[in-house]
Amino acid sequence: MSSESSLAAWMGLDWGDASHWVCLRCEGSDRVESYPLEQKPTAIHQWVARLRLRFGGRPVAIALEQSRGALLYALMQYDFLVLFPINPKAFNAYRKALRLSGAKDDGGDARLLLQFVSTHQDQLKPWYPEAAETRSLRLFVEQRRKLVNDHTRLLNRLTQQLKEYFPQVLGCFAEIACGAGLEFLRRWPTLEKAQRAHSRTLERFFRSHRYSASSTQEKIQSIAAATPLTQDAAILEVHPRMVQIWIGQLQLLQKSIAELEQQIASFMQKHSDAFIFDSLPGAGPVQAPRLLVAYGSDRERFDARSMQCFSGIAPVTEQSGKSRWVHHRYICCKFLKQTFHEFAKCSLSRSVWANAYYYQQREKGSSEHEAIRALAYKWIRIITACWKNRTPYSEEKYLESLRRRGSPLIKRIEAQAA
Repeated sequence: MSSESSLAAWMGLDWGDASHWVCLRCEGSDRVESYPLEQKPTAIHQWVARLRLRFGGRPVAIALEQSRGALLYALMQYDFLVLFPINPKAFNAYRKALRLSGAKDDGGDARLLLQFVSTHQDQLKPWYPEAAETRSLRLFVEQRRKLVNDHTRLLNRLTQQLKEYFPQVLGCFAEIACGAGLEFLRRWPTLEKAQRAHSRTLERFFRSHRYSASSTQEKIQSIAAATPLTQDAAILEVHPRMVQIWIGQLQLLQKSIAELEQQIASFMQKHSDAFIFDSLPGAGPVQAPRLLVAYGSDRERFDARSMQCFSGIAPVTEQSGKSRWVHHRYICCKFLKQTFHEFAKCSLSRSVWANAYYYQQREKGSSEHEAIRALAYKWIRIITACWKNRTPYSEEKYLESLRRRGSPLIKRIEAQAA
């Protein structure tokens, strides 16, 4: 879209599970057309075909209150539709500003979306789909994170269940969700069953999972000497059964996560920008793909400052009269913010300047998370430069640039090395 005048029409589209509501205004006209649209693939594609015929394939701007989902996926394949996904929180604030009552209805929201995009188009950026390889990788890393969150919830349930009737097993394994821990519980879900097992059977089990002889004997002795937490028949009937359920679900999730990680690794090998993010210290097979999809392939979309704000890493300053306060950004993409935060933390053990900068911030009085966010803020500037220039990160080159600028971090790094 070269300019606003090239648009044939403006449109607000309020999404719904069963149907959508459309408000359309042709460019140069004040008349607004309003009508429902079925949430059916055939209905949507026929409607788009009518729009193309009506406007001769000229661009049509559509504002919709979602950045992904069934409707967006259906519309993104049409080149003449210029999509403007509106942040739901921004649109909600816009609605409340114009409707003090807070009233909400589909037709009214579609009209407000039309008004929003046609009035503030100069402050909005049209959305264009990334390359298919980038979109696939983005969906894979997001789904992996959701499975990891599900795994954490199930593990917490399992741990709580064990604390109520079989806490001794938690002391036998550093991670109860490891293969040895879950397999042990599958075979001996109660202390009574573990104590009835022959010592040689237990020894073979621990040795098969590569525990040393001394560690194996220590675990066997601790099990034999343990005292049951409870003898309640109801608890000993229900809790072990629930533990078996959690074990099955955890093992299935672990297998699914491993399969997704293989898919992610395969896509990373094929992606043209993978070498940039693989070069980042501490990124590894988990963080590198997440950082790659955070930037995407549109190098005009972000500069360092916009990424710092969009990701929620940049702090927010509020001022009223003589009062002034700074806090971290609440309204942002949480997954994106988490990505940069976790990468910055991982970089502490792999980058000497990142480690020095983190402890410099802590000495200034910053909390752990404040120091990591400050580090992530600096990393975004570095990563953005590498991404825009298509060059891998070099720790040596960055340290040299710090020396040229006379950065106080160099003295700290040299002192740590000494």
